[in-house]
Formats: sequence, C-alpha cells, structure tokens
Amino acid sequence: MNIGIIGAGKVGCTLGKFFVQRGISVVGYYSRSIKSAIEAAHFTQTQALNHIEEIVDLCDVLFLTVPDRSLAQVFQQIAVMPIKGKYICHCSGALSTREAFPAIEKTGAFGYSVHPLFAISDKYHAYEELTDIFFALEGDSAHLEEIRSLFDGCRIKTISSDCKTAYHAAAVMVSNLTLGLMKPAFDLMEQCGFTEEEARSALAPLALGNLAHVFQKGLQESLTGPVERADGSTISKHLSCLSSEQKEIYILLSHILIGIAQKKHPDTDYQNIWNLLKGEKQ
Repeated sequence: MNIGIIGAGKVGCTLGKFFVQRGISVVGYYSRSIKSAIEAAHFTQTQALNHIEEIVDLCDVLFLTVPDRSLAQVFQQIAVMPIKGKYICHCSGALSTREAFPAIEKTGAFGYSVHPLFAISDKYHAYEELTDIFFALEGDSAHLEEIRSLFDGCRIKTISSDCKTAYHAAAVMVSNLTLGLMKPAFDLMEQCGFTEEEARSALAPLALGNLAHVFQKGLQESLTGPVERADGSTISKHLSCLSSEQKEIYILLSHILIGIAQKKHPDTDYQNIWNLLKGEKQ
C-alpha cells in the first residue's frame, strides 16, 4: 500500500518517518505550505507534491494529519475526487471517524482513526518513541486488519466509535489535567519557602515514583497516605491550611481515594473520613 500524508506538521512528519523506518511505502506529502511539505519530504526522503489531487491519485492510504478543526473540511475537499476503495485515516484523539469524515460511505472509501497515545511535541525525533507507545484504532470494520498491519509489532487496540470521547477524556486526565493537580502542590511548597525549581526537584522523586508504582502494580497496591490510614486528624490539618480552591480539589480527590482504600482494606471503616470531608464541603 502506498501512503500519502496530507499535513506536514509534527504528527505528519513523525508518522511519515515512522513508516519509512519500517520499510512501508510513503509517497510523500501535500500541505497548504509547500515549504512545510518540502521539509517533511526531505526529512523522510520522500517527495513533496504541489497539488492535493496528485497525492490522492498516487496513494492507497491517506493520512490527514491536519488540526482537528480542519479535518472535515479537508475531507470534503478530497471527497469529490475518485477515492473509492481508498483508506482515509486521521490521528485525532477527540474525533471519531464519522465525525472527521462525514458521509464517507457515500464516496466508497473506508475511514479510520489511528491515535497515538503520546504527546508529540518534537517534529524530528518523536518517531523514535512510537514503537513503544499505544495506538487506539477505530473505524470501518471492513479493512481494520489492513490498517492494523501498518503498526505491526506496536501495541494497538480497536475501540468503538462510541467510546472515543471517553477514551480521549482519560488521556487528558493523565496528561493535561495532571498539571492542574501539580500547580497547587507547587504553590504550597512555595509557601514553605521553596523556589519553583526547588519544588520541582523535591517533588519529582515522589511523583515519578508513585506514577511508576501505579502503572506497574495498579491503584490499590500503590495507595498510601492519610486517606488509606483513615487518619482524620492529618486530613483535618491539611484542609485547614488550604485555600478554598485547593480544598475543593483535595476533597474531590480524597472521595475517590476512599473508594480505592475500601477495596484495599474492606475491613477498615472509612465513615469518619466521609463525614469529615462532607462537613468541610458544607
């Protein structure tokens, strides 16, 4: 299968290099910016195409690696071309295939979403890490195995289009929203006289070590701290020193931890912690 990539940004460059390194045929790139297409083609040792019609004509598989807001628009542009039998793919985590490629069935093409569960922040080096990451595959059942074969040897799981939003929300929670939890922790350390740099250095072993335990052993085995111990005295002290926003975060997450703690220690009574947190929330 000949692959063409429409969009020559970070995802397009990374994916193209990934395929080329695996001996998969990549024809080249089309981009609204010919300069970007030339740079991507040079990086992947493929070609830059001047017209979108050319790349559609030459390729069996098209990856649309453009911003989410542009996916449907670019698809509508190629939908009027002879794409019957071709595989049209995107890499959005938030959009399902039917959202990105509306009415694709009328064109005779087959639509797929292949999302790398990884923050691609570097245009020219991220491809080196793709083999070790997870891909979520979603789309037309007719040719799922052909698309899966492009990622042979990688961890890839097929998910339902109905689950795409929940899947992406999970990714945001462990990636972007984690920063929203770290910020108040850094603020509290700075209250104690730490600079931001010192706070990062001091908290890193604790945070990274706990994350490693979670993904190696699971939530229950990794849980420690005052909630697990049903230590209402310590929790009460914590709540007394927090701002209203910090307290809201602490209470919400502690509620979740109680559920984990109850599974870990079914004979422990956590009612006093529930009551304490409920009283503080009121």
